Formats: sequence, C-alpha cells, structure tokens
Amino acid sequence: MIRLEPVTPDNWRERLEVRPDQEKFVAPKATILARAWAYRDARSRAFMIYDGETPVGLVLYHDYGDPEENEYSYDFDQLLIDARYQGRGYGTETVRQILAMMEADGKYDKVTLCYVEGNDDARRLYEKFGFVQTWDEDGEIVMEKRIR
Repeated sequence: MIRLEPVTPDNWRERLEVRPDQEKFVAPKATILARAWAYRDARSRAFMIYDGETPVGLVLYHDYGDPEENEYSYDFDQLLIDARYQGRGYGTETVRQILAMMEADGKYDKVTLCYVEGNDDARRLYEKFGFVQTWDEDGEIVMEKRIR
C-alpha cells in the first residue's frame, strides 16, 4: 500500500531517478524540490511516495492563477516514479490520492497539468483519470480535469 508523506529534512535526500530515455520527460528530483520551494507562496505541496518504508517516487502540486483571465486551478506540476518501481501501479495510485487531496481541499474546481509531447505513458495515465487535452505549446501538452 502506498502512502504520500510530505517532503521533510529527513526524507528529501532519497535517491530517485527515471530511466535515461525518460529524462526528457520528467524533471530531476532536485528540480522538483526547487520548484516546490519556488512555489511555496502558491501553497506548493511536495510528497515522497512510499510503498511501506521504501521510497518509490516524488510528486508536487500547487495553486495556479492567471489574474488576467480570472482563471485559477490546481497545477499538478510533477510526478516522478523511480525507474526501479515503474509499471507497478504507483503512478496510478499517486494520481488517485493527489486528486482526492485536491477535492478535499476544495479551493478550486479544476486541475491542470502538462506533459512533454511523446510521453505516451503520461498521456494514457492522465486520460485514465478523465484529463483532456486543452492546448499545446512548444512540445508541452496541457490537460485539464474538472473535480467538482
């Protein structure tokens, strides 16, 4: 059973990496943690993903707002499952738990995310949860999902 634990001084050093062929699709762990800090004023939430006591991944989301468009949502920013643990359902369960957290928070009725064009595994995962493509720009595909 997986669980999500906030990133803390005790767990942020866990070794997590994707396969070399996925490096163009997923930010390295250090970049994800830097983003969590950069978006701290937007309620960033970074979690280590554990299976029992084994760290298997890292996930990040935060608030997103475009005041000019009066558009606000959760930004499902990053999902990294370590290469050693891919293909075991950890990504699916993590997305389920993150969406449940967003729904419980209740601040927004929409979730946005993006993935790099060509990352068909990510596209299939997000489509499974009802995300639909809204636009693409410079090789990044943006998807949205209503949660209320």
